[in-house]
Amino acid sequence: MPGSLLTLLLVLLLGLGLGAPARAALPPGNAVTDPAAILRDALPLEASELRDLQHGLEATSDDLRARRWSALRSNCDRSRQRLEGRRTALLEAVPAAHRDEAAADLTRAAEHLDSLCAAADRQDRDAILSSRRQALAAIGAVEALAVQEFPFTIPAEFNDLPRLLGRATVEIRTSKGPMTAVVDGYNAPLTAGAFIDLVQRGFYNGLPFNRAEDFYVLQTGDPEGPATGDVNPRTGQERHVPLEIRIPGRTEPEYNTTFEDLGLFKATPVLPFATLGTMGWAHSDEALDDGSSQFFFFLYEAELTPAGLNLVDGRYAAFGYVVDGFDVLRELGVTDSIVSIRVVDGADNLQAHG
Repeated sequence: MPGSLLTLLLVLLLGLGLGAPARAALPPGNAVTDPAAILRDALPLEASELRDLQHGLEATSDDLRARRWSALRSNCDRSRQRLEGRRTALLEAVPAAHRDEAAADLTRAAEHLDSLCAAADRQDRDAILSSRRQALAAIGAVEALAVQEFPFTIPAEFNDLPRLLGRATVEIRTSKGPMTAVVDGYNAPLTAGAFIDLVQRGFYNGLPFNRAEDFYVLQTGDPEGPATGDVNPRTGQERHVPLEIRIPGRTEPEYNTTFEDLGLFKATPVLPFATLGTMGWAHSDEALDDGSSQFFFFLYEAELTPAGLNLVDGRYAAFGYVVDGFDVLRELGVTDSIVSIRVVDGADNLQAHG
């Protein structure tokens, strides 16, 4: 990495969110940077057949990069055979009420796999990418249906806070155009719950982007007036949301504790800041638990933020990902604003309090 770019990144990092510094870098790794793949892997799912199908198909990326066409075709054939040969087992992972929907998704996945295999024979890279993306989307839809229940109990000390017990999809209309994002309450229920609650109340409508740092963050959520967050009109107090980060292999998130506090210098969160449009919750320099309404989009750039290396994971809570509208996100700055945000799916997963 050129020294000037590294210096720029370190300078920018001194002012994230409401001013909280982030000083230590995580070691590099082979991080997943596709938001759809991150969201699939973040599902609280105990369904090995579905996971094997997903990961086997994702493994074709290496073959495609190396132009190993015959290996890619063989992998596609194995995925197709696994889907048809294990179809009953795949459907058994889904609750009975959702199996018809899951069956239709598997049929759709099989059709896209057929297209993928044919594209591999033609060595058509664009068609391979499109067919694989659609096949994985269909498999991911089955995985989402297979989630049985919310995976953990939220600590009672946070009973007065809203929570999102699942996922929600939001449409974010901006002065430059629309974006779509998926908000993940399975792994950040209080952060996602606060955000969706504010969305439902129209809190963000009309608010400007109050901070924009090239290659780094784009932030909004600071209301007009002296307050920096969501104020309860009855009490005059801001509602605060704890820092909430879930670590792979642990049953529930860590609250108000950074990875540095935990001595986890090589850990990657279940929801990492690893892709353009990762949504993060801001907090101040002084405290980890005083984030109220301000959030930011992480402007991931591969040169400035190599895969698996950033100064945000373990210090801020990621709670969702932009999945459509990246061209819009790249154009936004401090002269732009949120026109409106609305929930288009998953609103029933919001629970007002514990």
